[in-house]
Order: sequence, then structure tokens, then C-alpha cells
Amino acid sequence: MKTQRKLSLEDLQKIIVEFRDKRNWKQFHNPKDLALSLNLEATEVLEHFQWKNNEELDEYLKKNKEALGDEIIDVIYYCLLLAYELNIDSEKAFLKKMKINDKKYPVKKAKGKHTKYTEL
Repeated sequence: MKTQRKLSLEDLQKIIVEFRDKRNWKQFHNPKDLALSLNLEATEVLEHFQWKNNEELDEYLKKNKEALGDEIIDVIYYCLLLAYELNIDSEKAFLKKMKINDKKYPVKKAKGKHTKYTEL
């Protein structure tokens, strides 16, 4: 069986932009509306967790993991499209942010803690 190569964030953005452009939706995709759509999709992720304790959530996810995955992908879709529209290099921005996080949360101080970096 042939192994497919992993897609980069840039590859995913190209797929998203092609999908959007074939439908002539760019006219609706200003940064404000993309940010609003991102927030709405993130809320749909939250709905899967609402009113469930840990036991109920475990059982729910066994049956609804794919639906939750669809909502998570919708969030990623809008993140990547917003970054594209704002000319933000997603891969570069991600790596830069991880370096910042590494400094904010050094392993020696943060390991096993949920404390905000300002309190470490």
C-alpha cells in the first residue's frame, strides 16, 4: 500500500482557498466575518462538552467522535483561511508562538502544573 505524504498548513490553505474560490465566496470572507465564523465554529465544539460530566463525556465521545472532529476541522478551516487572508505564514507563526510558549512555560517550572505563566 502506498503511503501518502503529510500535508503542510500551506497545502491545507491552498485546498481551502480553491474550495472557496470555486464557489465565489471570497466576497463574503473579510477578516471580521472570518473571525466571527471561527468563533461560531469554536462554540459548536463546546456544545459537544456542555452539561456532561467526565463519565458522560467518555460515553458521548465513543458515539460522536466523528461529529466532534468535523467541528474541530471547521475551526481549523477558519483559522487557516483567516491567516491566509491576513497574509500570515501559519507555519512560521506557529513555530514562533511555540518558542514563546517554551520560554513562558519552562519544563522545570511548569511540568505537571496548570498554573498561568505569570504565576510560575
